[in-house]
Amino acid sequence: MTTLMTVVGTGMVVWATVLSFGLVDGLEHALRITGQDLDLLVMRPGSETETSSGLSQDVARRIGTLDGVAQDENGQPMASVEYVTILTKPRRGDAGTTNLIVRGLEQMGRALRPEFQITEGRDLKPGINEAITSRRMAERFQNLAIGEKLEINKVDFTIVGYFESAGSAAESEVWTDLRDLTLARRVPSDVSSVCVRAASPEDREALMTTLKDDKQFQLKAIPETAYYESQMSASVAFKFIGFLIAAFLTVGAMFAAANTMYAAVASRKREIGTLRAIGFSRRSILTSFLLESLVLCMMGGLLGCLATVPLNGLSTGTANWASFSEITFEFRFGPKVLMWGVLMALAMGLVGGIFPAIRAVRTDIITALREN
Repeated sequence: MTTLMTVVGTGMVVWATVLSFGLVDGLEHALRITGQDLDLLVMRPGSETETSSGLSQDVARRIGTLDGVAQDENGQPMASVEYVTILTKPRRGDAGTTNLIVRGLEQMGRALRPEFQITEGRDLKPGINEAITSRRMAERFQNLAIGEKLEINKVDFTIVGYFESAGSAAESEVWTDLRDLTLARRVPSDVSSVCVRAASPEDREALMTTLKDDKQFQLKAIPETAYYESQMSASVAFKFIGFLIAAFLTVGAMFAAANTMYAAVASRKREIGTLRAIGFSRRSILTSFLLESLVLCMMGGLLGCLATVPLNGLSTGTANWASFSEITFEFRFGPKVLMWGVLMALAMGLVGGIFPAIRAVRTDIITALREN
C-alpha cells in the first residue's frame, strides 16, 4: 500500500506540473505562431498595442505602395489596413464580463494570417454588417454563435461563420469588414494599424527605416514576431506559478518516496545482511535500492504524463494584459512538456531514494542477520 501510494502521489505531482507547463506552452504557441518573419506591424509612434494606435486611412493606404512590399499572385500589395477596437461583453453561463477584440479588415488581411480558413458557415460579406469568429470564442462569449448578433455601438453585426488560423491569436478575435466597423464606431477615416509583408528580410529592414524616417510617414514599424513576443507577460506569470507549485509538490513527493524506501530498508534488514554476508558489495546494494526508488517514481511520472493526454487540445483562455483583452488557446503537451514531467519524476526518485539507500549499506551485517 505504501508503495502504491508513492506511485500515485508521484503521478499526481507530475500531472499537476505537466498541466501547468502545457498551459504555458499553449499560450506561447498561440502568440508565437501569430507573428510571421517577414511581416511588419505599423502603428502610431509611442503606441505599444494596436488598440492604442491611430492612423489616417490616407497615410495607411500609401504604405502598400512602397518599394519592398510583397505582392500576391494577382500582383496586389500584401498590406492590410485594419481597425481594432475593444468591447466589454458577457461570457456564456453568466460568468461575468471581459474584454473582446473586434478587428475590421479587408480581404488581404486573411492572406497575412497563418493558414486562415472558414471551418463552418461562410465568410462575411462587406457592407451588410456581418462578422466571423472562431468556435472557441463562440463557446466562451454570448452572442458569438452563428446566427447570433453582436452589438457594436448600437449596431448589430450578424455572426455568419467560424474560422481557424493554425491556433494563432487571431482565433481570439471577432472579424468584420473594415468600413462596416469604422462606420459603426463613427470613425470612418481612422484605422489602428497596417500589417504589411516585406518581399525579403532586406526589404523588411528598408521598410522599417523608411516608415520611421520619411516625413510623410514617421511611423513605428516593428516585426510582427517581436510585437507578439512582447505580449507574453501572461505566460511569464504562469511559468512562475507553475515552477512554484512544482517545487512545493516535488519536495512533498520526495519525502513520500523517501518514506517508502526507509520502510523498505527497515523490512529487509535480514535480506540486506544476507546479501552482504555472501559477498555483495555496498555499492551493489546501494544501487539496487536507488534503482527501486527510481522505478517507482518513474512509474508514477509516466502515469501522470499519460493522464494529461486526454486534455491535449482542450480550449481555455486567459487575460492578455498587454492588450487588456482575453486570448483563447489550447493546452499543448508536446515532447518538451512531457520531458519535464519525466525529469521531475527521476529527480524525485533520485533524491527520495539516495538517503534510504545510504542507510541500507550502513546496516551492520551481524545485527541485520539477527532481525526477525
